[in-house]
Amino acid sequence: MLAPMDSVIPDVTQLRALSHPVRMRLLGMLRTLGPATASQVARRLGLNSGATSYHLRQLAEHGFIEEAPELGNKRERWWRAASLMTSVRDEDVTTDEGRDATDAFHQLAVTHSAGRMQAAAARRGGDSDAWRPLTSISDLQVPVTAEQAAAIQSRFEQLVWQVLEEHPPTPGSLEEGQRRYAVIVSSFPTEDEGPWDV
Repeated sequence: MLAPMDSVIPDVTQLRALSHPVRMRLLGMLRTLGPATASQVARRLGLNSGATSYHLRQLAEHGFIEEAPELGNKRERWWRAASLMTSVRDEDVTTDEGRDATDAFHQLAVTHSAGRMQAAAARRGGDSDAWRPLTSISDLQVPVTAEQAAAIQSRFEQLVWQVLEEHPPTPGSLEEGQRRYAVIVSSFPTEDEGPWDV
């Protein structure tokens, strides 16, 4: 997928730094909710502020977040996301070390997304009539070649790009009637299964 202009394409070192569940969650919160202090983040995540400060410094050191000095004072440091998206592209990976880092990040991203989807499914029963049907999941398996799979993936990515252009993600408060709507696109080769015994 082509990276949006407001996107970071991490190198192997950055990817390793981000491949931590707390850091991934923390970065997502700053990208969604806007700038925050270590204390605010710690309360939201149920961590102590020392641990949160450490993770914030790691994210800052690797370019994922930055200080927001215009919001801070001598007692509090505010942090904001340096970009709104992270793009991990396999075509940028040329070493075994890079492939390992990409695979580890991918595994964490899948786990994180699965947790968000499970939470959405749990909330679905209490949602309003307008929003309840908008939590959905579809599963379809089609026999394709690698080239055909690449074409399918490309069409999904074009659709996501179109959505991002029409509705760019912005951190901070929402307008009345708005909710953040997660669009998670997942495509993968399934485990090979042999035919039924005859």
